[in-house]
Amino acid sequence: MNLVRRNKPRPAAKAIEPSLPFWKSKKLSQMDADEWESLCDGCGKCCLHKIEDEDGTLNFTRVACPMLRLPECRCSDYRNRNTKMHDCVTLTATNVPHIDWLPSTCAYRLIDEGKDLPWWHPLVSGDPETVHAAGQSARDRAIPESKAGNIERHVVDWSA
Repeated sequence: MNLVRRNKPRPAAKAIEPSLPFWKSKKLSQMDADEWESLCDGCGKCCLHKIEDEDGTLNFTRVACPMLRLPECRCSDYRNRNTKMHDCVTLTATNVPHIDWLPSTCAYRLIDEGKDLPWWHPLVSGDPETVHAAGQSARDRAIPESKAGNIERHVVDWSA
């Protein structure tokens, strides 16, 4: 007796699709703490003082919060920032949609608006320095609050 093997057609191999990065597949409210924190690109713009005109227009300044380490564009005491700076805002999935002063390039804002992260964001580039190299941070553009004097002299347009 001869054993006959019949060639059965094999199912087509499924293409292995790489999984999407978390910022493309999750809403802000679905992110874990590490994912949430990694969204911050380290631009430092949210840590700059803003002033409001008589007509209600909100203006960014180049004047940094005293806790912002300007060369790194990072908070000097991130864990205790809300205790030390009472007007410091902790971003949450609930409040991000309502904070109109977040920079247009802010990852939290972009994700909330259903947009992708720019090429220079550290999660995309793999390099925390690209945000600075692309001119998207407060590095070399902001000044310490202690040296500012009249804050109204330091209004800037970060969109340029």
